[in-house]
Amino acid sequence: MLVLIVELLNTGIEAAINRHGMEMHQWSGIAKDVASAAVLLALLQCAMVWLVIGLA
Repeated sequence: MLVLIVELLNTGIEAAINRHGMEMHQWSGIAKDVASAAVLLALLQCAMVWLVIGLA
């Protein structure tokens, strides 16, 4: 569930940045990269939880 929530937030951030303007700004790229990194961390956390539960 956490991955879905973070992915929805990522989509919202990207949509808001794209709505503001399509020209590339350094901070726009950083915001998109950080949101994508949050999705990756959520996926890694999900995998770790599954591993811990599976090995228990």
